Amino acid sequence: MDNLPSAGLRGAATRIFAAGLRAVDPAKAVRRAVQVDGNALLVAGRTFDLSGRVFVIGAGKGSGAMAAAVEGLLPERIFAGRVTVKYGYGVPTKIIVQGEAGHPRPDERGAREAGETLRLLKQTGPDDLVLCLISGGGSALWPAPSAGISLADKMRVTDALLACGAAIEQINCVRKHISRIKGGQLARAAAPARVISLILSDVIGDPPAVIASGPTAPDPSTYAEALDVVGLFNLESELPNSVMEHLRDGVRGRHEETPKPGDPLFGRVQNVIIGSNRLALDAAVIEAEKAGYHPLVLSTSMRGEAREVARVMMAVGEEAAKSGRPVPLPACILAGGETTVTLCEKSGRGGRCQEMALAAALELAERSGICFLAAGTDGTDGPDDAAGAVVDGNTIANGLKLGRDARDYLARHDAYSYFSNMDEHIKTGPTRTNVMDLYMVLVERPENA
Repeated sequence: MDNLPSAGLRGAATRIFAAGLRAVDPAKAVRRAVQVDGNALLVAGRTFDLSGRVFVIGAGKGSGAMAAAVEGLLPERIFAGRVTVKYGYGVPTKIIVQGEAGHPRPDERGAREAGETLRLLKQTGPDDLVLCLISGGGSALWPAPSAGISLADKMRVTDALLACGAAIEQINCVRKHISRIKGGQLARAAAPARVISLILSDVIGDPPAVIASGPTAPDPSTYAEALDVVGLFNLESELPNSVMEHLRDGVRGRHEETPKPGDPLFGRVQNVIIGSNRLALDAAVIEAEKAGYHPLVLSTSMRGEAREVARVMMAVGEEAAKSGRPVPLPACILAGGETTVTLCEKSGRGGRCQEMALAAALELAERSGICFLAAGTDGTDGPDDAAGAVVDGNTIANGLKLGRDARDYLARHDAYSYFSNMDEHIKTGPTRTNVMDLYMVLVERPENA
């Protein structure tokens, strides 16, 4: 969090965000959830025998830090391990191999890592324990296309789903049904070993079946529903023939379905949420109170078009400024979630948080005593190096001095370019965690109040 505003409202907003970020540190989350007592592993109130071999696998932006924490807890007991992280998100480990791969677009290194993970699981037996470390980004980092589908074909699917504005649940429904890992299929590959998945949630509501496409969770979705998603967004002509034929063959019963709720397989699987957006927001509330603000959490389930969500949050902030409702001044209005951006044909650079910030800046133009922050806890917002942005009443005027029309940049989904060289970006570097986004409106008490 270096080189960020340190004074005024914008400085206060970034400090509150930083407190939320610290609360979802993956290593701390593992140590909170897991204890070792002799030959017993204690996880979420349950006890597991450690007399057999222990395998550690995982994928996601936080899986490297989680792996290091597991090594610290079980330094003499891990038989073998392998986790896959986003480029630049690895941390040193001695036993567990950490491979880096592409995110959000899968790449060949990710495919190799997924293959190595599946080969590792072939060694497991009924007396073994598999610790699976899952965090946001795991779905893209473990691409294991179904037979007959190339990685390039799968990448086309991911690109099309991301571009059309599909929700994460819809994206994962399709990806589960063209994969050998997702949708509970990793648990199937690990059987008959016992599996414990420690999960950092980056999905609204924290459903294990959706986070990283649910590799160790029952999958209630079907091939038919995956085809429905394709039809809903009119993607039939954009997706490769291999994918469309695979999905249609699945509907016809020619491919085995993903394992469903009630499958005996999951009697030996436990999925444990060890970190979430709620945890980050709770920490942000505490920090806001320390700074003298009255905090109000609107929701941990914000969704919808990024610019529209920004306008809703700004409307709440403006009401607080006028009337002291629904929270008295000085106010810190917080929310978490994951919005979407429906791209146009010639879209620019920048993700959902930067788009929210730019939309909020237009609402804030020439207003004093109020600011808006939107940032991803993973440290990246889209494919760029910014986690998000923090804006105030001067942002639009500062852009005009550089010849930038904010409405034009917003229309082209080019928020990153708009904020470049303006000191509005939030750049954290790799956070090695991911629990969705944090959104914030800070409102000061008027000086003459």
